[in-house]
Amino acid sequence: MVRIYVIDNGGQWTHREWRTLRDIDVDTKIFPNTTPFEELDNENIDGLVLSGGAPSVALESKLGNCTEYLEKAYFPILGICAGHQFMAQFFGGEAAPSKVPELGKIELTLLKDDMLFEGVPKKSIVWESHNDEVSVLPKTFEVLGESESCKIQAMRHKEKPFYGLQFHPEVEHTEYGEQIFKNFVNMCKT
Repeated sequence: MVRIYVIDNGGQWTHREWRTLRDIDVDTKIFPNTTPFEELDNENIDGLVLSGGAPSVALESKLGNCTEYLEKAYFPILGICAGHQFMAQFFGGEAAPSKVPELGKIELTLLKDDMLFEGVPKKSIVWESHNDEVSVLPKTFEVLGESESCKIQAMRHKEKPFYGLQFHPEVEHTEYGEQIFKNFVNMCKT
């Protein structure tokens, strides 16, 4: 059974991320973001989800031990909302307050084919809840999806299996959220 842990960055939907993984037969647990990497790695981890969070990533440079996870991970990581923004900052991009904060349903437009979005149409409805966003893409990343008000809704590292999503795939209003999680699980199996 594939083992993917959820790092709790204080987000309101961390338990939904855990439940979505559990419901698709993943061995999953929630860990606080203060957990040392070695404690996660000792359990033969296959992947990691960096949850959304209450802190403003644009204003705070630290998010628990997320720096350590991004430095040491050799397995896929999926950053969601604040996890996505922190990932961008860690790799040299920037997060800033959104010109148009998004809350609720928006239309996601996929710009490139990618394993993470296999089975997801070019346009779909996703759920948003953010005041900050990735404002400058790291040089080692490429944009996979956008919305009308947010040009970096989804991104991927060009060499590592690291992904970031501004939207929330764990929320039932995201039309293909479970499919996105299943695709991430498949990446973690290889």
